[in-house]
Amino acid sequence: MIQIYTTPSCSSCRKAKKWFDDHRIEYREKNIFNIRLTRDDIILMLKNTEAGFEDIISTRSKIFQEKNLNIDDMSMSELTSFIIENPSVLRRPIIVEDQKMQVGYNEDEIRTFIPRRLREIIMCTTCDKGEDCDYMNALNIYFKELKEKEQKRAHTS
Repeated sequence: MIQIYTTPSCSSCRKAKKWFDDHRIEYREKNIFNIRLTRDDIILMLKNTEAGFEDIISTRSKIFQEKNLNIDDMSMSELTSFIIENPSVLRRPIIVEDQKMQVGYNEDEIRTFIPRRLREIIMCTTCDKGEDCDYMNALNIYFKELKEKEQKRAHTS
């Protein structure tokens, strides 16, 4: 399940959620100001980073500047505790699923979260010959398949 770490006032967070909603991709939102982050949340983020804490922390954040902190001088435990106590230092949104992660909203990079079936349609791996596989047509095919599945589930329930 895709996890999106957000805040209410974040326009990039709203764009990411809208993109997932528009593509009918399920996600679980975690508003970092309404829930208390856990060490597991931070470990989930870190296991998908290339540069560790530097990828997820905004060192330009007000609290980071006020305390005059240096990431290199802090242990993993200290940084994790600092984030839990000061979640506003996180860049947003942070989108995580399995081995994939995106920090911030990027219209091209967010496509990494497209479900396998939609990718198959886009790449024309399962469509009939002569089918136009542009992105919008692929989305329409995918949405039609989703609707058919939902209808089948409704009839069998």
